[in-house]
Amino acid sequence: MNIGFAGFGSMGKVHAYSALSCRYFFEKEGEPPTLYGVCASSYEKARSYAGEYGIARAYRSFEEMVADDEIDAIDICTPNIYHFDEIMLALKAGKDIYCEKPLCASYAEAERAAEAARDSGSVCGVVFNTRFLLPVMRAKELISAGRIGKILSYDFSFLHSSALDTNKTGWKQDRRYGGGVLYDLGSHAVDLAEHLCGRIESVSGKSQIAFETRRSFDGEDGWRTNADEAFYLRGAGRDGAVGTIRVGKIFHGTNDDFRFEIYGTKGSLSFNLMDPNFLKFYDAEADPLTRGVTAIECVGRYPAPATGFPGIKAPVGWLRGHIGSMHNFLSCAASRKTPSPSFDDGARNLAVLDAAYRSDAEGGREIKAGDD
Repeated sequence: MNIGFAGFGSMGKVHAYSALSCRYFFEKEGEPPTLYGVCASSYEKARSYAGEYGIARAYRSFEEMVADDEIDAIDICTPNIYHFDEIMLALKAGKDIYCEKPLCASYAEAERAAEAARDSGSVCGVVFNTRFLLPVMRAKELISAGRIGKILSYDFSFLHSSALDTNKTGWKQDRRYGGGVLYDLGSHAVDLAEHLCGRIESVSGKSQIAFETRRSFDGEDGWRTNADEAFYLRGAGRDGAVGTIRVGKIFHGTNDDFRFEIYGTKGSLSFNLMDPNFLKFYDAEADPLTRGVTAIECVGRYPAPATGFPGIKAPVGWLRGHIGSMHNFLSCAASRKTPSPSFDDGARNLAVLDAAYRSDAEGGREIKAGDD
């Protein structure tokens, strides 16, 4: 499979690394993929990426790349507002697609993209890589086996600190690029909550902007913040489970703090991405352990000559989730199967996110997630 990359920033590099690393983590299932093409915000950047990472071709535009018959799959790592148009062009060209979350910049776009994917012969997957972390996979197994009983309540949180520095703003914090923390971090948290705890039928939400002005993505001082920096969501499921989801980038002392607690009639599960080697399981028939734990902040801050790849805040095991996600997509592409997570999952994800935004706009009123 020849892969063409739309965008090659930090996530593009992670995807490329994951594609090439599948051969080391999984048994051989055919020839490994080839990093065949790349397009970026400028042709000069694309040429630089191609030369540095051994990519065969650099393209002047996305349109030029998808028109190349040598490319089998498109890996989309561009800002959210570009996803829909790129998806539709790639589908028209008959390409398989591996798209970063959120699938699109709105639920309406995501529905159209998912429908187009279903009607095409293409294999289309969205990147919800946290599903493929080993403790999460084990949690899914325990829940499916009934080890914690019927789920009663849950709490998911995904906390960063990057928005605390008002002198720096990335495109993910700019609504013009499809930014906002609910779409960025919340897409992961909502996906995993539904993956483990069941469909969220209704939500209420509240957004938060902690810093009204900051330096903009374009370098403008005194720019008025236009996207949520934190978001608080309450979800109710069809089976009676009620849960909370908190996401944001305004939390001191956090790095890549993705945590969940799930409580059932027979026990509970908890996980912290910053302590990625353990899933905590409480069996209601056994005595609980109450030992305190001290966490020393080390994460990815290795000394030189380390480059900090994939990121100084990414904990051990994070990259393994991306490798598993990429392997899942490539295997489905090879066997012509619809991957899970699919574009339908991506559209469903945005149904919940958009319902939460509507709830926030209407004073926290409970809103049905989706049309069905």
